[in-house]
This record gives sequence, C-alpha cells and structure tokens, in this order.
Amino acid sequence: MTTWDSTSTDPIALAVIGGTGLYKLDWIDTVQRQSVETPYGQPSSPLVFGRLGDVQIVFLARHGEHHQLAPHQVNYRANLWALHQVGAQQVLGINSVGGIRADLRPGTLALPEQIIDYTWGRSSSFGKGAEGVLHVDFTNPYSSALRSRLCAAAGQAGVDLAEGGCYGATQGPRLETRAEITRLRRDGCDLVGMTGMPEAALARELGLDYACLAIVANWAAGCDPEHREITFAEVQSIVVEVSADIPGLLAALLRD
Repeated sequence: MTTWDSTSTDPIALAVIGGTGLYKLDWIDTVQRQSVETPYGQPSSPLVFGRLGDVQIVFLARHGEHHQLAPHQVNYRANLWALHQVGAQQVLGINSVGGIRADLRPGTLALPEQIIDYTWGRSSSFGKGAEGVLHVDFTNPYSSALRSRLCAAAGQAGVDLAEGGCYGATQGPRLETRAEITRLRRDGCDLVGMTGMPEAALARELGLDYACLAIVANWAAGCDPEHREITFAEVQSIVVEVSADIPGLLAALLRD
C-alpha cells in the first residue's frame, strides 16, 4: 500500500467523516489509502486521499468501511487525531439523524448550529493525565466560518439546506423511545443522532474548523405522522438518495 507523503506541498482542503450509509466517496478520484496509527490507537478506517476537481480531500468512515463499529465503540480521538496529523484544518462530519422538528422530515439535509450531549462513558478529551485538563470554549460548537461557507455553497449549487437547529447526541446503538424524544424536544433538540459527540468537542480541542452536515434519514420515535416503524434499510436508502447532493455542495464549497 502506498503511504501518504507528509512533505507534500499540496494541502488538504477538507476532511470528510462519513456516517451511517456513507462508507466511501465514489465521486472523488482516489489517489491512495493509508492505514495510520495514532497515540490513541487506530482510527475507524484507513484514510482515503483523493481529489475533487483541483483540490485534495481526505475521507474517513466513522463506523468503519463495513459499518462494524457502533456509535459508542467509535475511537473518536484516533479519528480526529489522524485527520489533524495529516494536515487537515477543516473537517465536515456527515451524520445520519432522526428528525424531531416537523419541517425536518426524512430526505432533508440540515446544518445544525447547536448540540446537547446525552452520551456517557466515551473518551471525550485529549487533555488527560500528564497532558493536563483542557477547558475549551464550546459556546458555539460548530465553526461559524465553515457553516457560513456551507450555506453559501448550498445556494450556489442549488442544494436545499435547512440551516440552524439543535442536534441531540444520544448513546445508542438502539434507537430512542418516544418518551426520550419527547424529552429531547422539550430540551430544545430538533435532530437526534448518536455520533455528534464527542467528535465536535475533540475537533475544537485540536483547533479544527468543524461542522456537521446532517442527513435526516428517518423520523425520530413518535414523530412520524404515519406512525411507521423505523427500518435500517429505509435509513440507508434515504442516505444514498440525499448523498447525491453532497458532491455538488462540496465542489461549490471548495471553489470558495
């Protein structure tokens, strides 16, 4: 396997972390794959370096290339460290989520601006032990600059993007109960997913510009007007459908 040339003068314009249903980017010209090691162990998958037009991007499959890692099993520290290690400064986390707010129906592409963390037991900081404790400002968990550029890129690419809202990050891997979603709605959450944290906080600790692009793949429990059962097959189908808009959106973003 070829290895990444860390002395290359060609910078990485964007790192993309793919979530459920998005395990590779068929629309990039792959240059090489690299399995890397970090002080926190191995990332979820090899890093895939490729080109989108004239710029270089790197992709990582959050759940592994065969969806073998549950949300609480993801090595978030290794993932973010690996991307930082190869020189990425901008990171876009693509997350499959459930829609709580009535207008965030399945098939919507959303750009949340806030997050509430309901997860537990995950390694959520780089600053432990001899490295000391890190107290980063997390008032605004996503990069305002990257979010603004994504909104502008969506307009240029003709992609509908629901801007704003709050992501509730739950433990998983099971889906939530109707009562839990009622609680999340009461807390102010508009979307629910299982992988938004600690990914966003770790990116902040590393000084990365990080944003979440959320694919609404299903209604959250109790939110479907037709009261249908949530199936993984339907989730994957919607992710594939919505993902068709992502190449154009990122191409417009990287022309900026």
